[in-house]
Amino acid sequence: MSTEVQSKKAGLGVLLAACVSALVVNANTSAVTILLPAISADLGVPVDQLQWAVTGYMLVGAAVIVTSGALGDVFGRRRVFIGGLLLFVASCALIALAGSGAGVVAGRMIQGAAGSTILACGMSLLSVGSAGAGQMKAITMWGAASAVGAAAGPLIGGVLVDSTGWQGLFWIDAVIAAICIPIARFTVRESRDEQRSRSIDVLGTVLVAVALAPLVLALSEGGSWGWFSAPTIGCLVLAVVGGFGFVAAEKRAAAPLVDLALLRNRVLVGATIAILLVAGAINALMYLLSLYFQDPATFGMTPLEAGLATLPAAAAMIAITPLITPLAVRIGAGRAVALGFGLAALASAALIRVDAGWTYATFVLPLIVIAVGLGLANGPASSASTSAVPEDQVGQASGISNMARYVGGSLAVAAVATVSTAVTDARTADGVATADALAAGLAGASILMTVMSAAGVALIVLMRRHRAEKPHAVHLAAAAASTSHTIPTRPVPIGGTPT
Repeated sequence: MSTEVQSKKAGLGVLLAACVSALVVNANTSAVTILLPAISADLGVPVDQLQWAVTGYMLVGAAVIVTSGALGDVFGRRRVFIGGLLLFVASCALIALAGSGAGVVAGRMIQGAAGSTILACGMSLLSVGSAGAGQMKAITMWGAASAVGAAAGPLIGGVLVDSTGWQGLFWIDAVIAAICIPIARFTVRESRDEQRSRSIDVLGTVLVAVALAPLVLALSEGGSWGWFSAPTIGCLVLAVVGGFGFVAAEKRAAAPLVDLALLRNRVLVGATIAILLVAGAINALMYLLSLYFQDPATFGMTPLEAGLATLPAAAAMIAITPLITPLAVRIGAGRAVALGFGLAALASAALIRVDAGWTYATFVLPLIVIAVGLGLANGPASSASTSAVPEDQVGQASGISNMARYVGGSLAVAAVATVSTAVTDARTADGVATADALAAGLAGASILMTVMSAAGVALIVLMRRHRAEKPHAVHLAAAAASTSHTIPTRPVPIGGTPT
């Protein structure tokens, strides 16, 4: 292959379409939690029900993210990418016009499919539109856009709630996504993977949802139904059946969502579990603190103030980014992941002691340490998930890790919401003041987050032999974007585009 081809640069059109859409999708995703109290007050819907606006989005995203990449490979990446943008615009309009909680949740579930499609196909378009060093530059820019969107989302959401109402976020996102459509249509070359099987693993996609949906439902409603009630047990049984069915289907699929042979790779398994735990902890923490900070019985923050309150954590995660890969190279990826989870576990344990007397300032140090710890764990895990496999398996490996990110977020938010609500309701029933009951609920949920982070320390057993690559610009982008998406840190062959 010539040097010219090896360093082929991505065109301006594909860079604009992919990077702007990635920024919008990630900003929208991270902003929604800040909006939940405002949506609840406007529509008269309990926040507990609106939890599905978060978990439903992630649940659908987990089922669709790999399938959407496969659809792009078969039917045209640009075509499917534009389809994702159209669906995103429609979902934004549906949410903004919703007059009920059900409408918001339905719109967010559609948005989960749209967002995962945009991210998967946008990455693929960049990968086939460039090669070698040019591909790494394009992916670095995409990763930076994703990181900026994820970090700025809560603040953007807070500003828009105060100035335009909660609907403003979705109208503005719809406009920006709509602008990306003609850019993609007229400046991006269509591409397909002619060597790929024409088969689409629809059964596998359905079975992911069959396994996850009842599990999330059981975690969300088990406290009110009773953990040993027929509905809860029925949901858990259905989830297990769906899981076994998924494994059986993947063994027979011509082009499976998950190549089960990859799960023999200890490093990939360890990295994937780490990504799942980090995504769960981050999303759970943001959900809990957004509601706690805005509750009138505690701090009574406005959405903008709550968005600003998340900035120390976001800033800490960004500040640690340049140090993550050099540290992982020096001490080993496995030790870096274990160290990160250890820090997150210690800081989460500090939140177990929260009470109604805590001021916001008391939260700042634990939040910063949690952010640093999770960033330190997530960066090496995200890089290892694609660097620990052969070049032709990078696409499958990134698909597995990105699916795990959605799964972790949906399960953890459902679990901590259930624990927090159950403890809060129990304390309220005992006659405890509302502020004390809410603090007890947050403390109870923090126990679960501490256990999750502590479990991540054990992943050193699976990842201890993996050596991190020497840092380049793409490693910084990969570490920064790793809370929202896994990006490859080495050039990917056109036939093996990542999702």
